[in-house]
Amino acid sequence: MRLRTRLTAWYAGVFLIAGVALIGLNYWLLAEWTPFTEGVVASRAMPMSPDAVEVAQLPADTLVFTADQVKADTMNTVLWQSIIALLVAAVIAVWLGWVVAGRVLAPLHEITTTANRLEAERLDRRIELDGPPDELKELADTFDGMLDRLASSFDSQKRFVANASHELRTPLAVQRTLIEVALAAPDASDEIRRLGAHLLDTNERSEKLIDGLLLLARSDRGLATRELMWLDEIIDEEVESCASLAESKEVTFDVSVRPYLVEGDPVLMAQLVGNLLRNAVLYNKPGGTVSVRLDRELVVSNTGPTVPAEAVPGLFEPFRRLRDRTGTAGSGLGLSIVRSVARAHQGSVKARPNGGGGLVVQVNLPETGVRQPS
Repeated sequence: MRLRTRLTAWYAGVFLIAGVALIGLNYWLLAEWTPFTEGVVASRAMPMSPDAVEVAQLPADTLVFTADQVKADTMNTVLWQSIIALLVAAVIAVWLGWVVAGRVLAPLHEITTTANRLEAERLDRRIELDGPPDELKELADTFDGMLDRLASSFDSQKRFVANASHELRTPLAVQRTLIEVALAAPDASDEIRRLGAHLLDTNERSEKLIDGLLLLARSDRGLATRELMWLDEIIDEEVESCASLAESKEVTFDVSVRPYLVEGDPVLMAQLVGNLLRNAVLYNKPGGTVSVRLDRELVVSNTGPTVPAEAVPGLFEPFRRLRDRTGTAGSGLGLSIVRSVARAHQGSVKARPNGGGGLVVQVNLPETGVRQPS
């Protein structure tokens, strides 16, 4: 039951309890203190009673009832009229309780609506509730203060990511240049060339790791830009960019997509699709395939080694890989980035082992519309 319904039930319940108590009190007072005298006269139109006694002095069409009978009839009449009045008043009390509960909870609905509209990149909304300084006003002001602190924290995080991006990339770029210059020297020995090649490979992996961490931090902060884009076109482009890698790994693509319009950041969406495809190629076997399906959701599966079902959730954590995958070049951030980007686009990701080996990853993204035929 929603809070408004519970409050209405409480209002109506308290009213009914008070009404029943009032009726009982009135009935008791009527029974104890109402004076009745003997010889009350009633007409023949009233119901006949065995206690009725004809009196000779009265006209022939009249009857005299005892005081006990008149008292009982009066109390029954009062009781039933009170019950009917209580039921009518209870219906009115339920309606008034529903209206009052709605007015009381209106500020809470405003707080909830504001919270649902918030995003990491749009923390400028505030409740600014007007009204007396009561508990709801205090709650709204506390929520606004929390939003101010969150906005300040996110701004600091953005500056840190921007500075870290520059400070981490620059030394690696300088190192790569120095190594390449040393390898280009005519008098470089074979040992130096082998060492230089190893250092270049390490440098490249470090750059990819930094790029992945920065991308993960960016997607975790939310979307900086939003625009309409065709997911099927992004998939085609990323499949083409992975063609050389798939050829070197002797892996083929099997693609079947339909027009699918989404809203979000094209760069992050390309990273999501690219990471899925590269992972499916890298963690595959020679002669294997990568299946890409886009209908109601994006499904990417491969024919790689067997993946235990209990190990699948851990693959979405940063730097978590299966033991038989650690020999593959990668930072261990691919599926973490996929999940973070999907969440930034109000989507979700789930995975399961593929029958016969490999992994099936399903990405559910909200579709904005369907491409109109030309």
